[in-house]
Amino acid sequence: MAELGEFYRTGFFVTLEGIEGAGKSTALPFVQRYCMDRGWSVEITREPGGGPLGEALRAIFLDPGLELSVEEELLLLYAGRHEHLRRKILPALQRGALVLCDRFEDSTFAYQGGGRAFPIERIQSLSRWTRLPRSPDLTLWFDVDPAIGAERIRARNPDRLERESLEFFERARRVYAARMAAEPRRYRRICANGTLAEVEQQLASVLAECLPSPAHA
Repeated sequence: MAELGEFYRTGFFVTLEGIEGAGKSTALPFVQRYCMDRGWSVEITREPGGGPLGEALRAIFLDPGLELSVEEELLLLYAGRHEHLRRKILPALQRGALVLCDRFEDSTFAYQGGGRAFPIERIQSLSRWTRLPRSPDLTLWFDVDPAIGAERIRARNPDRLERESLEFFERARRVYAARMAAEPRRYRRICANGTLAEVEQQLASVLAECLPSPAHA
């Protein structure tokens, strides 16, 4: 793990978070264009995923035919996250790029800690053990009513997580809210109940406030 600490805090790390049906993946191209228009080189990535190991683990993690314990979910997620940081996120930040990541560690606390009611302290212990060297600079939380989110994903072929109950997503949403309250400088809430145009208007306002100029500008 020591090699991860060799990367300097350069670039800018943005994560998009929210429960299923919040529309963050739909809005991601708008965020990408906004950042590129302001001179940033943008690296798009996601979790689970982001590297060869992470993408292989993603297929396992979301497979609706598998039953995984919460401990198995967590070990898969942190194994993939370590590779993701080492191979993709940190090198991009070192180059001075803006990394735009669809989900990161907040999802683990929301889904496994909130949705699955796994003790938050044990997730924190696993996070410390893996010694993740970089937290997001900005987290865009797409906050949607779980009932609205469920309606939006109804037409999909749902993956293993999308099949969870409204109560699961209500618990996850509460964890997101608690994490925002604990880290108000990092988090920005985007009300995701409305139309894409309304969401994009909020995103433009938040990014105008929070996005720095690239170092090379």
